[in-house]
Amino acid sequence: MTQIEIHIALGTNLGDRRANLLRAIELLRARMQITRLSSLYETEAAYVTDQPEFLNMALGAQIDDQAMPPRDLLRFVNEIERRMGRERLVRYGPRVIDVDILSYGDRLVMEEDLIIPHPRIAERDFVLAPLQEIAPDLVLPGQTKSVSELARALPGIGKVMRVERLDIG
Repeated sequence: MTQIEIHIALGTNLGDRRANLLRAIELLRARMQITRLSSLYETEAAYVTDQPEFLNMALGAQIDDQAMPPRDLLRFVNEIERRMGRERLVRYGPRVIDVDILSYGDRLVMEEDLIIPHPRIAERDFVLAPLQEIAPDLVLPGQTKSVSELARALPGIGKVMRVERLDIG
C-alpha cells in the first residue's frame, strides 16, 4: 500500500452551495483521508458568465494508489457528481457540484478523457486561490512554477473572494 497526495477542486453554483460542498467532502471521505481543506471562495462564473456565482474550494488528501489508481479516482468523483444530481447539459454551465482532479502525486496522466494535472489550472483564479491556500509550494508535474507563482502570474480577471474558513473536522 502506497499512500500518495492528491488535490481536488470543488465548485457549485446551484442550490445550497455550502451544503453541496460539505456533502461532496463527506462523500469523498469514504475513499480517502482528507488532510487539508481550503476556505470557501465566492467567484464569478468563468467561460459562460450568464449564471449564478460559484462557491469554490480545494482539498488535499491521501489515497492508496493501488486501491484507487487515477482511472478509478475519476470514476469515483464522477459517481459523486452523479449522485449529487449533476447534469452535463452545457459545458461550463451551472452545476450542483463539480469535482476536478487537480493532481495525483507526481504523476502525469495524458489520456483522451483524463488529464492530470488538470490542464487549465494555470488559467483559473477560482482554482489557484484555494489551492494556493493549502499547497502554496506545490509544483505540479509538467510545471516549473509553484502554485503560488502561478497564482501571482494571473492577470487578475474575475472575482475571487474568501467567504468562510472550513475546519478539517
